[in-house]
Amino acid sequence: MVREGYYFGIPVLVLAAVAMGFGWTSVGVVLLALAAFIFYFFRDPERRIPADSRAIVSPADGRVVVVKDEEHDGRPGKRLSIFLAIWNVHVNRASAAGTISRLDYRQGKFLAAMRERASLENEQNVIGLSTDAGEMVLKQIAGWIARRVVCWKKLGESVARGERIGLIRFGSRVDVWLPREAEILVTVGESVRGGSSVLARWPAPRRNASAEDMDSRQAQPVKSAGRRR
Repeated sequence: MVREGYYFGIPVLVLAAVAMGFGWTSVGVVLLALAAFIFYFFRDPERRIPADSRAIVSPADGRVVVVKDEEHDGRPGKRLSIFLAIWNVHVNRASAAGTISRLDYRQGKFLAAMRERASLENEQNVIGLSTDAGEMVLKQIAGWIARRVVCWKKLGESVARGERIGLIRFGSRVDVWLPREAEILVTVGESVRGGSSVLARWPAPRRNASAEDMDSRQAQPVKSAGRRR
């Protein structure tokens, strides 16, 4: 469980104990149920991170609601949007290994996270991630219920694929922008798990010209020498 769970849950437990002490059993039971929900909401299970270095993993638990072509800063690419229901794990993870190249917190609205307009108009934290394979962007987007976006990383900090990077309190949406070279592996409607589900793959690294030339030379048949008389 993340620390926010203790921050919100323990005071409710204390109030439940006080209510029980005064004989307000029904109130105490309600508060205990609320504390249990808070602890459940802020759970932080371990995940099996794929070993494939080209894998781009989901930054959050939820359901894929958008896969579309979209430019970002004039660059062609694709955007994937993941909707987090209130019962999903709300810890966000890095989709790939790299360096935090951008952190831009934008004030905005609190529209329902399922609405497409939420990606542009809602309050959000934009995280640029520079990787060996290319640049990508993650957006932690607040919603109608979730109005608190938390990022635990700083500009210039390195992250590993699947590493915990933040939290959106009480649901919402996470967007992933990828360059067009990335191969998308999910479709709208699929359920994904943060850190373990593979959303896409980076293209295989191109070999340099000298290596390709060496391979072509090795592939050429060797002429046998004639027998000497």
